[in-house]
Amino acid sequence: MEKADLIRWSLIIGIPLFTLLFYKFILRVFFGLVIVPEDRIGLVTKKFVLFGKQELPEGRIIATKGEAGYQAQTLPPGVYFWKWIWQYEIHFQPFTIIPTGKLGLVLARDGSELPTGFILGRKVPCDSFQDAEAFLANNGSKGRQTGIIPPGSYRINTYLFEIEMVDMLNVPENAVGIVTTLEGKPLDEGQIAGRLMDGHNKFQDADTFLLSGGYKGLQEQVILAGSYFLNPLFAKVEMVRMTEIPIGHVGVVISYVGADGIDTSGTEFKHGNIVSKGQKGVWAEPLGPGKYPINPYIMKVELVPTTNLVLNWASARSESHQLDKNLSTINVRSRDGFTFSLDVSQIIHIPTTEAPKVIARFGNMSNLVTQVLEPTIGNYFRNSAQDAEVIDFLKSRKERQEAARSHIGKVLDQYNVNGVDTLIGDIVPPDSLMKTLTDRKLAEEQKVTYETQMKAQETRQTLEKETAIAEMQKEIVKADQGVLIAERIADASVKKATGDANGVRIQATADADRLKLLAGGEAEKVRQLARAEAERTEWLAKADAEKITLTGNAEAEKILAIGKSNAESYRLSVEAMGGNNFTQLKVMESIATQKIKIMPDVLIGGTGDAANGSISGLLGMQLLDQLGKKMKDENKNS
Repeated sequence: MEKADLIRWSLIIGIPLFTLLFYKFILRVFFGLVIVPEDRIGLVTKKFVLFGKQELPEGRIIATKGEAGYQAQTLPPGVYFWKWIWQYEIHFQPFTIIPTGKLGLVLARDGSELPTGFILGRKVPCDSFQDAEAFLANNGSKGRQTGIIPPGSYRINTYLFEIEMVDMLNVPENAVGIVTTLEGKPLDEGQIAGRLMDGHNKFQDADTFLLSGGYKGLQEQVILAGSYFLNPLFAKVEMVRMTEIPIGHVGVVISYVGADGIDTSGTEFKHGNIVSKGQKGVWAEPLGPGKYPINPYIMKVELVPTTNLVLNWASARSESHQLDKNLSTINVRSRDGFTFSLDVSQIIHIPTTEAPKVIARFGNMSNLVTQVLEPTIGNYFRNSAQDAEVIDFLKSRKERQEAARSHIGKVLDQYNVNGVDTLIGDIVPPDSLMKTLTDRKLAEEQKVTYETQMKAQETRQTLEKETAIAEMQKEIVKADQGVLIAERIADASVKKATGDANGVRIQATADADRLKLLAGGEAEKVRQLARAEAERTEWLAKADAEKITLTGNAEAEKILAIGKSNAESYRLSVEAMGGNNFTQLKVMESIATQKIKIMPDVLIGGTGDAANGSISGLLGMQLLDQLGKKMKDENKNS
């Protein structure tokens, strides 16, 4: 590029730029022109005053009446004249933006002095701190302010106000915000928390709270789940979980705040005041199952189970409520000096209406266990054990359990508690006594075993004796049956002879008729001969039949007579000798006649009566066995 071209382009660009800069400079110098952009405000500092007072009042740093220094008035976006460069310095400041979820805390660098005892400047009309002149004109106090700036864009004079952004207060679900105010009247003597007040919008309007006479310190009122524009310079908030009362329980409220109420428990109850809801003391109406926004610093809620509650006096067992975690197995001493231990379970029930009285008397459920249940049950069983020996205590467990239930139930009634049942668990006697009892029991069982075996032997002997008698009865029955059979055989023989005679007679008649037909002449002769022959035959048949009849009758009578004679002989022998002796005699006769071997080849015996008993038993068994075999052989042969 040539030198002439370079000069030409420099003039083209430089002349307009120079003209513009010169123009603004001319306007700024001679006309005091100031242009404030749309997203800025102008903070003004006055360097000097041409006419009039130039110095600010003592203690002030912001000018409100044209004094030299930082000016309270700001320049919003726009065009301004007469702000000469040699007299005014203009600083362009971005808007103050409070984003969503934040709030602005304000610190005023200038203003009136805070009254004694105040830590925060009270709110004055100043358009959310955008009008610094109004703030100072209305005696706004220097320092931290009760007022806050919510989310938004603001034209704030940062020469006067310093803005700090903090998070909004968020109280989560199932939580309670416990409020402690840092400003307000001192609490009255005897009070621990500020009383409930209205109109301050959950402590978000600090000025209304303070103007209404709000107290400094812990507050009765709580704030629930939500988001709040709460000035942390005015109030601190502690998050606690809501008070939950599970099913099967009630919550007895002990309030440390409120007016002194009238005792509703009656003259008979002398263990504390039971008051109405909202008053100081134990509330007569407990809270049912649910969640409650309770301030734990001014109220205490004691859970009282309304279902049956089991407490175990056992070292290795504890219920989920843990009220019996410090209870252990009860050690007692019996009348005979033995020390033993026993486990006990106590079932109690506290009615809903009696729960406040239990808490007013003991303070909590743990105290009920340690102050009443533990000593009452422990001492009862120690005293009960001293009145009995260990063995008697073990044997009368059921009766002692019933007595314990009755006694302990009456004691608990005095404390507004129902004793449902008392149960005795494991009883652990001393090892030495248990060994003695075990040995004694084993000896008794052995004695019973021996007696049972002895009875079994006696029964076996009786069975064998009766078996032998039954075998003899078989012989008697056999003899009786022989007589009957003989009688039947004789009757059959007679009937057979009669039949034969009739047959011969009929045959003879037939032959006679045949001869009569064949020979007429000889018929008469033949008839006579036949008749004679028939008569002879008939006579012979009758004679034979009579003979057979007489012979059969005689034989039957003989057999019957023998049987009856033997039976009568046996009966007389039994009556004379006795059943056992007669049986032994017949056994010995059978042995002698049948040559039965009764002695074993080897016989082991003792001395004295026992030996005789053993030999008698062996002989009896051998005889019975041999007789049985002999009778079976005879039956087979017959």
